[in-house]
Amino acid sequence: MARLEDIPEPTRTAVANIPCPSFDTAPFVHGPPLSQRRVAIVSSAALIHRGDRPFPFGSGEYRAVPGVWNNNDILVSHVSINFDRAGFQRDINVIWPIDRLRELAAEGVIGSVASTHYTVMGSTDPAAMVESADGIAAALLADRCDAVVLAPV
Repeated sequence: MARLEDIPEPTRTAVANIPCPSFDTAPFVHGPPLSQRRVAIVSSAALIHRGDRPFPFGSGEYRAVPGVWNNNDILVSHVSINFDRAGFQRDINVIWPIDRLRELAAEGVIGSVASTHYTVMGSTDPAAMVESADGIAAALLADRCDAVVLAPV
């Protein structure tokens, strides 16, 4: 993920000046021990399955990512000159840590891995993502997830 000071102008100023929405609710901080939690991934890499339609630039949509996808069939449709792709080209777990979650579940560190995860397009105006955030939260609750790994790019 790029540091703000490393992003060239005028993008740096535009990103710094995007207003972020505020929410009246308190963050969810109570729950079972980690060893009993169901964990999902939310990635801002705009992940797609090979052959799927890429995310449009600036899209506020979200998409479900089935946990059964083969890592070799997952592509990143997030387009930006502001981040280095070398890390996830070597190991997709940098942006899609599904293998690490499976290992943690097998070791009993976490309770279970969600069957469905979610992805959005990074570098999107937060105001355009409110509906998606609500949709992702509802889907996570319906799947009994009580922990999320945020995987930003």
